[in-house]
Amino acid sequence: MSHIKPKNVAIIVAHPDDETLWAGGTILSHPEWICFIVSLCRGSDADRAPKFQNALKALNSTGTIADLDDGPQQIPLDETELEQTIVKLLPKKSFDLIITHNPSGEYTRHLRHEEVSKAVINLWYNKKIKTDELHTFAYEDGDKMYLPRAIKEASIYNQLSKEIWQRKYGILNKTYGFEKNSWELQTTPTEEAFWQFTNSLDANKWLNNGGLYK
Repeated sequence: MSHIKPKNVAIIVAHPDDETLWAGGTILSHPEWICFIVSLCRGSDADRAPKFQNALKALNSTGTIADLDDGPQQIPLDETELEQTIVKLLPKKSFDLIITHNPSGEYTRHLRHEEVSKAVINLWYNKKIKTDELHTFAYEDGDKMYLPRAIKEASIYNQLSKEIWQRKYGILNKTYGFEKNSWELQTTPTEEAFWQFTNSLDANKWLNNGGLYK
């Protein structure tokens, strides 16, 4: 009987809830994955940090949270500090798959999402982290014309089953505490999409072209 090696996956996001909002259905659909989730902000947030730990359990994952600046002014992070923080928090430097933000963000616009994506791609390109495959979230909001939606033309586009979507929605609602009329719960995608890369040169080129579409 053949033995399939479990896939080691790192999900690297800016905030607690990003992992669930943009990739929660994918994580829940792959219970065989060994997932480690990194959130770069809100580590000292007495509300969000504990909820993140509970979300990890609901996603059958492990992870950690840092406390990089996420103030309302959104002062750009130091690129070197951001990259060093990511490397420090990862339990190892080699994965089968890394999932992270899109260089253009998932909606118009959030600087921290863009910065995290750029940092991950740069780390891969400069061989400071290794992965066989990189997936970046593929969502857009029509320049604020509508709530973020998965891009059908993305490399990977999956319709979530009703059961998986309800579990994802439940984590955002019951674990994170977002109310029914919140932006998060109104957004919660029933489809999840990703741009897929197997070569860091291609990802870096795409990054330098703005990361809009492959």
